[in-house]
Amino acid sequence: MKKKKWILLGILALLAGVLAGCAREESQGPVRVGALKGPTSMGLVFLMNDEERKENYEFTMVTAADELMTQMVKGELDIALIPANTAAILYQKTEGKIAAADINTLGVLYMVTGDAGIDRMEKLAGKTVYLTGKGTTPDYALQYLLDAYKVTGVTLEYKSEAAEVAAVLQSDPSAVGLLPQPFATAACLQNENLQMTMDLTKIWDQAQQGNGSRLVTGVTVVSRSFLKEHPDQVRAFLEDHKASADQINGDPDGGAALVVAAGIVEKEPIARQAIPRCNITCITGEEMKTALEGYLETLYELNPESVGGSLPQEDFYFV
Repeated sequence: MKKKKWILLGILALLAGVLAGCAREESQGPVRVGALKGPTSMGLVFLMNDEERKENYEFTMVTAADELMTQMVKGELDIALIPANTAAILYQKTEGKIAAADINTLGVLYMVTGDAGIDRMEKLAGKTVYLTGKGTTPDYALQYLLDAYKVTGVTLEYKSEAAEVAAVLQSDPSAVGLLPQPFATAACLQNENLQMTMDLTKIWDQAQQGNGSRLVTGVTVVSRSFLKEHPDQVRAFLEDHKASADQINGDPDGGAALVVAAGIVEKEPIARQAIPRCNITCITGEEMKTALEGYLETLYELNPESVGGSLPQEDFYFV
């Protein structure tokens, strides 16, 4: 009996070793996460500095969405935080090999001017609005809202970057500019005559009349192969991401220091005031699908190429 007992224990020990070996083989090490520098990545900073959880991730931060797209296509990243329309384009380019896992940032666009009276869309009639990039998402968002509120006679003056729009406002506070965060906050801090008179996220929600569509800036996408092979790691990331987003919203002072340390914003006073206006979030499941689907449909109606030529299929949404 003793001999059989020792043989049984030996077999159990061997099986335990085999199972442990399989677990090690299945583990892919840290999850490779890429993020676009700006509000899209602000919700990650507490996770990036969490001594216990950050070891589970390998973070990369870049300034161009195209760079993240390339890394996802090459399989160099498992997860990426990118602009919402870029996520749809990447889905088309990879023939459905990525999925949207959460919305990490809602709208970050604000109307900035020295004229406090321009506080409703209707007040833009007959005005010139300075904004970045023709054919970019800020352009599409503004065009949609002007149409939704039936505002006519608006001249759109395009600049190559937000800093140029801010420069116009600095020289002429009576001008009207559409700026994203944190540029909107920075412009107002640099010139006390300027103020943010309209939050386009709130105006978008009013225009949609509660149908669930939201103004979406950033989306978190995951490689479909990684999602299939490591669903638990994806779910763990979503939980960690939500915790980090909640932390920065609850502690903008502490978050500002981390945002500056990460090189996302240059100065803490700007970061501190910009964070509450960045609409940092972590929306998942059906709520994510409804909000993102409605937003992409709006962009598609304005210009199909803005979302890659066609709308993503149902499998795009990881619910």
